Amino acid sequence: MKILFIGGTGNISSAVSRLAINKGVELYHLNRGNRQVNIPGVKTIIGDITKPATIGNELANHTWDAVVDWIAFEEHDIERDLKLFRDKTKQYIFISSASVYQKPLAYPVITESTPTCNPFSDYARNKIACEDRLNKAYREESFPITIVRPSHTYDTYIPIAFGGGAEYTVVDRIIKGQKIISHGDGKSLWTHTHADDFAKGFLGLVGNNHALGHTFHITSDEILNWDQIYNTIAEAAGKKANIIHIPSDFICKCDPSLTGTLIGDKCESVIFDNSKIKRFVPDYKATISFKEGMQRTIAWFDAHQDKKIIRKETNETIDRIIGLYENGR
Repeated sequence: MKILFIGGTGNISSAVSRLAINKGVELYHLNRGNRQVNIPGVKTIIGDITKPATIGNELANHTWDAVVDWIAFEEHDIERDLKLFRDKTKQYIFISSASVYQKPLAYPVITESTPTCNPFSDYARNKIACEDRLNKAYREESFPITIVRPSHTYDTYIPIAFGGGAEYTVVDRIIKGQKIISHGDGKSLWTHTHADDFAKGFLGLVGNNHALGHTFHITSDEILNWDQIYNTIAEAAGKKANIIHIPSDFICKCDPSLTGTLIGDKCESVIFDNSKIKRFVPDYKATISFKEGMQRTIAWFDAHQDKKIIRKETNETIDRIIGLYENGR
C-alpha cells in the first residue's frame, strides 16, 4: 500500500508510522520538517498543508491507497483536504477525538453510536463539525472516509488531566513530594491507550474497504480511576503521589481554561466498548498495561532530559488552586 500521512511525527502518529514501515507499507509524510523525528523508511514531502497552493506540484503526480490527516482540527481543514484529495485516494482517514462524545454522558458505556455533543469544549465542537462535513461528503459524493476517535493515547507524553502532555511538571512535583491535584474524589473512571496498541488497531483499518463510511474508537479495555492513574505514574517515577482531591467545578472556577479538559472530558467516568474495532480488525487487542506503558514513558523522559519541560506557569496555577481550596475560598 502507498499511504500519505499529513503530519506523522507526533505522539500517536510516530508509533503508527513505525508499525506501518515494519509491515512493508510505502509511507510518505507531508510536513514542514520541523520535528526532529527520524523514522527509517519513511519518505518525506516537505510542505505546509495550511498553504495548499505551495504543495500542489509536490502532490500532483501521486495517487494514494489512503491519506491520513493527523492535524486537521477545523472544518476549513476538511474543505482544503477535499479539494486536494478528491479522486486522488481510495480512503481518507480523519483523526477525530473521543472528546466529541456526549457530555455529560446519559449512559456511561460509550459506543460509536453514542451521541456527539460537547458544549464545554471548543476543540470537541470543531472536531464534530469536521466529522459532519466529511459525512456529508460521503453521502453526497461518495468521498471514501473513515473516522477514528482516539482517547488519551500516549507514548512520549504524560497522560494526565492537566499539567501533563508534553510537560513534565506534574511528574516533577511527584518526585519532589509536592501536592498534585486529582480532580473530584479521584474515583471517576478513565481509559489510557498506549500508542503502540492504538497502531495495531489503526493499521487494520487502513486499506480496509469495509471501514469506508464508518467511525471507530480504538482504546484499551483497561479501566482505572484517577487516583490509580496518578499512583501508577508515581510508581513509575519511583515515588509516592501526594494527592489532594479538589472538585472539578472548583478547579474550573479558579482557571476557566481547564473547563474543556475537565468538565468537557476527564471528570466523566467513561467505559469504551471496543466491539466494533474488534469486528473489523479481528486480531486487535490492547496488550500494554498502563503500568508498563508509564514505565516506558518515564524511561523515555529519563533518556531525553531536554524533554523534561517544567513550566513555571503550570506550577503557579496548581499552587494557586490548592491554596484557594485549602483556605476555604
